[in-house]
Amino acid sequence: MRSQLIQGYEVVIGFETHAQLSTQSKIFSRASTAFGAEANTQACAVDMALPGTLPVMNVGAVERAIEFGLAVNAHIAERSIFARKNYFYPDLPKGYQISQFEIPVVQGGEVSFFMEEGQETVHKTVRLERAHLEEDAGKSLHEDSSLGASMGHGRGHSGIDLNRAGTPLLEIVTQPDMRSSDEAVAYAKELHKIVTWVGICDGNMQEGSFRCDANVSVRKPGGPLGTRREIKNLNSFKFMQQAIDFEVRWQIDQIEDGHAIEQATVLFDPDTGETRAMRTKEDAADYRYFPDPDLPPLVIGRDWVERVRSEMAELPRVMAERFVKDYALPDYDATLLTQSKAAAAYFEATAKACGQPKLASNWIMGEVSRRLNSGEVTFDNIPVSAAQLGALISRISDNTISNSAARQVFDGLWNKEGPSGSAADVDALIDAKGLKQINDTGALEAIIDEVLAANPKNVQEYKAGNAKALNGLVGPIMKASKGKANPAQVNELLMKKLG
Repeated sequence: MRSQLIQGYEVVIGFETHAQLSTQSKIFSRASTAFGAEANTQACAVDMALPGTLPVMNVGAVERAIEFGLAVNAHIAERSIFARKNYFYPDLPKGYQISQFEIPVVQGGEVSFFMEEGQETVHKTVRLERAHLEEDAGKSLHEDSSLGASMGHGRGHSGIDLNRAGTPLLEIVTQPDMRSSDEAVAYAKELHKIVTWVGICDGNMQEGSFRCDANVSVRKPGGPLGTRREIKNLNSFKFMQQAIDFEVRWQIDQIEDGHAIEQATVLFDPDTGETRAMRTKEDAADYRYFPDPDLPPLVIGRDWVERVRSEMAELPRVMAERFVKDYALPDYDATLLTQSKAAAAYFEATAKACGQPKLASNWIMGEVSRRLNSGEVTFDNIPVSAAQLGALISRISDNTISNSAARQVFDGLWNKEGPSGSAADVDALIDAKGLKQINDTGALEAIIDEVLAANPKNVQEYKAGNAKALNGLVGPIMKASKGKANPAQVNELLMKKLG
């Protein structure tokens, strides 16, 4: 779904993303956050809200929030406060969630990315409203889940696992800036890249470490914002797009049939491809926010912010700018090559090995990416080392091999025919496969003379002004040379001989 009107309606999308912070312990207790532990083995007295317990702020969670704010050019509040958000969940023992409301720790910021629209590559920016710290709730498992059986209650019962209760979250809230499901998914992928790049979240969507809520509404162009419905807990980019597309069509059909859209929280069912209402959506007033009396204001000095900044790795947007400046790459190339630290490191190592950064970029964005996308290989375990790819590009540049021969060598490297992982494997494969180009002028002229003599009709047609007749000569020359002739040299010699 592109950024365009759909049945005369404009789509408006905003996101709320919960990123689980990569701390070893919970946000207000010392209980472990490790995933996959047996139910209720990682919930301490604070997580269970036993009488007399008090929350204590996890400094590591605060530093990760600061890192995120710096990564998106946001304002880090020098003073922020925690509030109690009151609502009942059976897996939230306190009966309220500790969150931030009036004064969040991260304010503003933006996320920028490139995406395809038709035949164009366009630059998009989504404004962030805020990012605030909060605790997660536990998990309820119902009916036929195995938890009830494991707890000795048998199937058909509900069980509560409090291992997640108190897990530190950073909730990242956007302005309603997105206008299509494509744009929403592109934003979510870029946000995912940022939080994993700086290391504040492992980004594991299957384990719930990075989950998105999409607020979707439709309106007539230029009209006021429509009533939104929030699609909860989207933990897959594929499902995210399917859910938004279905919701948009559903809302438009409802409006066209004369029905009003009611604000609600909905869930997406991947089996049916449909959204279904879970509950009427609450507003802020329904949560009865008030400052948490057990937690003092969170005060972040500028020296703390600067220390965190000095310890952060180079950010993807900063690295992309450096690639444009140092390697003369287009913005699009630089952005794609900084999708992950591993990809960026692979590019830099390849570019330094061959001294041809644009060719390195072309190979990585082309042949390398195509193979990575078709299998389970990543840049972390790619079978062709940066040294090998750099050597291969060098052999193309110095006319040792042609582009087609280079792909044969790349095949051999990918299939681990070059076992050492070094640049020497490239030359060994070129020799073993007999792929060196014929650059000897005398040898090429002899082949060209034979082909010209055997194809007088093509020669006459070319001299008569039919430029396409030249192709009928180049093909036989390449065939006679078994593909080893240097195409550029062949063309040069042909033009000279044909006048």
